[in-house]
Amino acid sequence: MCGIVGAVAQRDITPLLLEGLQRLEYRGYDSCGIALHVQGMLKRSRSTARVAELAAQMKAENLSGFTGIAHTRWATHGAPATHNAHPHFSPTTTHPRIALVHNGIIENHDQLRKELLNKGYIFDSQTDTEVIAHLIDALYSGNLFEAVQQAVKRLKGAYAIAVLCISEPHRIVGARHGSPLVLGLGQGENFLASDAMALAGTTDQIVFLEEGDVVDLQLGRCWIVDSSEKFVERPVKTIQAHTGMTELGPYRHYMQKEIFEQPRALADTLDETDVSLTPQLFGPAAEKVFKQIDRILILACGTSFYAGSVARYWLESVAGIPTTVEVASEYRYRESVPHPNTLVVTITQSGETADTLAALKHARSLGMEHTLTICNVSTSAMVRECKLSYLTHAGVEIGVASTKGFTTQLVALFLLTLILAKIRGKLSPEQETEHLLKLRHLPVATQAVLALEPSIVAVAERFTKKENALFLGRGMHYPIALEGALKLKEISYIHAEAYPAGELKHGPLALVTEAMPVVTVAPNDALLEKLKSNMQEVRARGGELYVFADADTHIENEPGIYVVRLPGQYGLLSPILHTIPLQLLAYHTAVARGTDVDKPRNLAKSVTVE
Repeated sequence: MCGIVGAVAQRDITPLLLEGLQRLEYRGYDSCGIALHVQGMLKRSRSTARVAELAAQMKAENLSGFTGIAHTRWATHGAPATHNAHPHFSPTTTHPRIALVHNGIIENHDQLRKELLNKGYIFDSQTDTEVIAHLIDALYSGNLFEAVQQAVKRLKGAYAIAVLCISEPHRIVGARHGSPLVLGLGQGENFLASDAMALAGTTDQIVFLEEGDVVDLQLGRCWIVDSSEKFVERPVKTIQAHTGMTELGPYRHYMQKEIFEQPRALADTLDETDVSLTPQLFGPAAEKVFKQIDRILILACGTSFYAGSVARYWLESVAGIPTTVEVASEYRYRESVPHPNTLVVTITQSGETADTLAALKHARSLGMEHTLTICNVSTSAMVRECKLSYLTHAGVEIGVASTKGFTTQLVALFLLTLILAKIRGKLSPEQETEHLLKLRHLPVATQAVLALEPSIVAVAERFTKKENALFLGRGMHYPIALEGALKLKEISYIHAEAYPAGELKHGPLALVTEAMPVVTVAPNDALLEKLKSNMQEVRARGGELYVFADADTHIENEPGIYVVRLPGQYGLLSPILHTIPLQLLAYHTAVARGTDVDKPRNLAKSVTVE
């Protein structure tokens, strides 16, 4: 969600900070700001516009400096407004001593606020972040590092912070607990960021800070103290952040670009399966683990949860292994029945999703130690936390609404299904060969579905003035209907809900009128005839049907029924192919309605707070 960039150097670091913020724009934000040491004072510039406007504002104010911190904020405490934007100062006077940026949520901020008010501190914002700035100022006695160490002991919740002090012009102190923070190493200069991508082109020497670390950055040196206040050395990794993929190219929006990148993303994700289905695709210890487990627990949020929901159908029908799918943000707050032979599978594009990380830790605390993640970022916290992993190779995804991230997750989960089926004796050599052939054909099949874009544009035009929609699916395509409804509501702001088609008569049918479009996912599978009956229920009430059908379903265009026909029938892989036209429907509807497709209101790309 929020983004942090900081730098200590012997050059003007303002362009570096602004460029870092621009690299983090994909996460979503509603305000941004920078604080700098300027001629013995702390100066800042904040804006509720985009980073480009902040850059123009700073140029007009002639702000530059050698040490600074920068931030993009996604509002949690306090409305999106300039006085709530980071960085925050303490005290809130014309001569502040402390400047601070923060990702995360401080749960005991009310208690600390009352304490600081009693000490005479004045609050200019409604944020929990300003509490940290004042607390550090109250504890400061000449050493910023020591003040931050003392302050974080008082904090409850999640945080990644970067702090400046007016008395120490070539120093930044950072700390993390529950929110990601990385250290970047340079020659006579050092950097701090919430994401290594923010430092692309500046340094490729990255240190991933661990839970409870406090880091001290100065010009020629830096050091880290862990949660027990011992000096530690964390490994330095060379990270090549590929920024070329962030170029928009000929596309109108990043979301459109990323929809059309799916053939390549799927091919890259399948690249390691050219020889055969081997457990080692998920890690050296995978075969031993896979032979020990007898059930699966999938933990995920949002789009990743829908990927897990599709996988449940595959895992149970193909591999014959009982599977439960849990919303990660709910899982750790209910009483559940753990089983030690469970494989806990987390699905997260960023690998930093706070709810999913917390759910994983809760599952481990219950004695479930077999862990695997499906993730798109090799250096993420989730990959480090799980014993096994499969990287999806979707590449950078800028648009907030996930597209290629989702379909590559499905491919990884299908591979997991096949490997578990093979280990459990439920996959013959002939079946393995057939599935691998279909997987390798998937990028070509995806390209054929993308060719449907012109006909989907015509459908989207009919959605432009709609304010509500229903999505229907059956079996393993019900989660695809859920995903389609999510995409439409995320970026077009049309209220959309999805139901198993068989549930239509149990309530949703009351909503069906000529003003309520009903989108139906209609593959040619065992449930097709029952789905056709559900469609007739809609037509009998005057509802409009928009049907995404396989080529041989014998569903024809007629008044009130608009059919988009996919070029083939894809069997078990059908959910992946049926996802793509729903992505295009959401995209072109949003474009026609004039919304901010890549940065929809109130949403963020990487949800790093609970």
